[in-house]
Amino acid sequence: MKIGIDIMGGDFSPDEIVKGAVLAMDEKPHLKLVLLGDEKKAKQIISENNGDASLFEFVNTTQVIGMGEHPAKAFSRKPDSSIARGFNLLNNKKIAAFASVGNTGAMLVGAMLTVKSIPGIIRPAIAAVIPQKFGNNGTILDVGLNPDCKPDVLYQYGIIGSIYSHEVLGIKNPKVGLLNIGSEAEKGNLLAKAAFEAMRGTKDFNFIGNIEPADTFLSNKVDVVICDGFTGNVILKQMEAFYWILREQNYQNDFFEKLNYENVGGTPILGVNSNVLIGHGASKAKAVKAMIYQSENICNAKLSQKIKDFFK
Repeated sequence: MKIGIDIMGGDFSPDEIVKGAVLAMDEKPHLKLVLLGDEKKAKQIISENNGDASLFEFVNTTQVIGMGEHPAKAFSRKPDSSIARGFNLLNNKKIAAFASVGNTGAMLVGAMLTVKSIPGIIRPAIAAVIPQKFGNNGTILDVGLNPDCKPDVLYQYGIIGSIYSHEVLGIKNPKVGLLNIGSEAEKGNLLAKAAFEAMRGTKDFNFIGNIEPADTFLSNKVDVVICDGFTGNVILKQMEAFYWILREQNYQNDFFEKLNYENVGGTPILGVNSNVLIGHGASKAKAVKAMIYQSENICNAKLSQKIKDFFK
């Protein structure tokens, strides 16, 4: 099982990306990592960090998709970029997963144009892990891929989010809740009300009804939080902001440390025909290492195949 890593994306590439790969390999020497980008520079960084370049595979690329470039245009105009080459390898099954902290839009475009959506999936989603009180980790989706959704899309999020929670996070019969401004069935906007009616009584997942934002962090209430990408992205960024406020005030707490994106690594795109992970653009070595480990976990869980099996 090979995992492809884009070393040219992000605010601190390629140094921090390669350092993260070295850290991951030091702790898990069984990993097979394929580094895509400037091969000469990558080998230099590996040497400077006491790594062994012979443990890695390299795909040298001559182009880079910048963080501020137009995703679709850049992906089509830069076929020798690390992102485009990575998706080519993924589509041809040369690697089992592809991860990047680079241009998020280009990663989404690449996923949709190459490995494509699983048949039956209306719209894929980006899922994020939420630390929860009482021990478990929760899942929230979508967190940015689809700002506007229809009820049937949210219904499918309940399915794929439940599969992810069970197969990757190890939660049996995960509780799926629809994010709303109140727990009552009649609460919410038109989308929330219609989605609630679609989910009520379903046998496809363990729907527990509407949940309020405060419930999101309580594993005794909910395991999978369903919302549109606009709402999910706002929640995710508020979590990050809250964490950094606590850090600036020198507040140390094991629970709040779980809000640190460096400990999570990346978020998977669920509903496409392979394993694609997107990391935070400001990721440094620690976050990259976590993203690599998460990529391995998703591959081992055969997550994409299990979602395919459900929609056959």
